[in-house]
Amino acid sequence: MAAARRPRRVGCLAVDETFEARRDRDALRPVSARVVAGGEGPGGTLLDRVFAHEDIARVRHAVQALLTTAGFGGDRLQSFVLAVNEIITNAVLHAGGRGRVVLRPAGHSIWCTVTDSGPGIPQHFRHPPEVPAAYEVGGRGIWLAYRLCDEVTMATGPIGTTIGLRMALPGAPAASGQVSDLPGGG
Repeated sequence: MAAARRPRRVGCLAVDETFEARRDRDALRPVSARVVAGGEGPGGTLLDRVFAHEDIARVRHAVQALLTTAGFGGDRLQSFVLAVNEIITNAVLHAGGRGRVVLRPAGHSIWCTVTDSGPGIPQHFRHPPEVPAAYEVGGRGIWLAYRLCDEVTMATGPIGTTIGLRMALPGAPAASGQVSDLPGGG
């Protein structure tokens, strides 16, 4: 007798509910990650991975392990991991169900870029958002990223979005001197 297949949960209620009905119909194959053991890979890349809904937890754990190896700990580690998780979850929920995450050092910081091929981010989310109302469902991913990271950049349009998240390495100054492409200098 074949055992019943247990649904795979990613730990985000909205993602789990969104994809539960489509699991068998639209099963996505996981894509292997390029994680460079023992340090940086070509071009300084620590992680370069395509992800889908079933990969959210694996990406989050890989990012946490790599950031820990880079020297992050405590609140800064957890803040950066949460921000990355929110942005990859947004790509899954709002931008076609998949994306690409790249984690790399740059100067005295670590950058995480998340790219998708969705329809673009609505105008009202393209600037540092106001605190979402307590009764609103959703709308906190980008807001959290702005609150948790040292810098957030965004390039968005009708063929996709790339969001950059930067966190200074422990002991490094938080400001990079780089300017986001957001209106008003972001």
